[in-house]
Amino acid sequence: MSKDILSARADFPILTQTVNDLPLVYLDNAATTQKPQSVIDAISHYYSTTNANIHRGNHTLAVQATQAYEGVRKKVASYLNASSPDQIIFTRGTTESVNLVAYSFGQAFVKEGDEIIVSQLEHHSNYVPWELMCQRQGATFRVIPFDENGELNLQDFRELLTDKTRLVAINHVSNSLGTVNPIEEIVRIAHSANVPVLVDGAQAVQHLPHDVQALDADFYAFSGHKMYAPMGVGVLYGKKEWLEKMPPFQSGGEMIDEVTPTRVTFNVLPYKFEAGTPNVADVIGLGAAIDYINQFDFAQLQAYEEDLLTYGLDLLKAIPGLKIYGNPKHRSAILPFNVEGIQHYDLGILLDAKGIAVRTGQHCTQPIMDALQIPGTVRASLALYNTREDLDALAHGIQRVIRLIKR
Repeated sequence: MSKDILSARADFPILTQTVNDLPLVYLDNAATTQKPQSVIDAISHYYSTTNANIHRGNHTLAVQATQAYEGVRKKVASYLNASSPDQIIFTRGTTESVNLVAYSFGQAFVKEGDEIIVSQLEHHSNYVPWELMCQRQGATFRVIPFDENGELNLQDFRELLTDKTRLVAINHVSNSLGTVNPIEEIVRIAHSANVPVLVDGAQAVQHLPHDVQALDADFYAFSGHKMYAPMGVGVLYGKKEWLEKMPPFQSGGEMIDEVTPTRVTFNVLPYKFEAGTPNVADVIGLGAAIDYINQFDFAQLQAYEEDLLTYGLDLLKAIPGLKIYGNPKHRSAILPFNVEGIQHYDLGILLDAKGIAVRTGQHCTQPIMDALQIPGTVRASLALYNTREDLDALAHGIQRVIRLIKR
């Protein structure tokens, strides 16, 4: 039997505290999610009972730690429906995953005169690495613009694709506007031109269905800390046909096969891309987070979050002077807005005084803010432990701030 979504809040100890003597209303989940007790316990248990370096030892603790670490790799592969655990590379997060591909794929497959396509909706971590790679390789950086609804025009995308395009890098969900991109169609169009696709799944993998075989993306990247796991751990999924041809991103221990003064050969996948001592404890925490999510019926979880989003958008639309940014056909978990006459940073500080945690600023998406011709937004973002009462508190908090500022 699936876990009751309405019981989830009790699993997160941080949500029981007060901020400024008021109950915490945590609506900054796109930046990082809170951690259930089971994840906290898994990390503590590892350090209390199993801590050892992995792969390199044959004593009991080393074997147990290695088995636990590799068990999570299998768990991630199952969660993504990857065909093999060998396609799962552990990184520090989405940023490192994207940089790995930008560096390694770029070195192997991108030359002067080639082109890379990204979208205007990207987080800097899926924008800047490609821009810098293009500068290194002498390639051209192309950007798909978004329209007044915060959506990408697929005809614009088709027109950007040429026989010089070497890769498309695109997010599944915009972290600033919440736009759910038509990622399946984007992958299909790119593949029809024999162009591989990297998908930034940081804002999608915890909210939307996640089947990399059905999606057919060549690379898929995400961070653990946005899906109830610890900070400092993430995943890069890649098709073997690319990973086997790409050179290592970093060098050192574990990633080598043979080393002599004149020759270096590399380990098999996925270890070729996992140089040095890994973040074993937080990988264990990622496994515990997947176990936690898997207790729920994912379709019910998605429906619950979509209902919350609709409820929150309706509440905000009813507030005079409040502008919501973007009007995509499909939005996920993000409520971006400003209030006329109130600076976004000030609004965030005044909401915090009422115990309400939101994010303010550019959200590492300066190209979006430049296109909207604004300095930033207030962003409320949702997770499975949020409730309608949280959104009521947000709406009431905004109204109180408006009365305070404009009286």
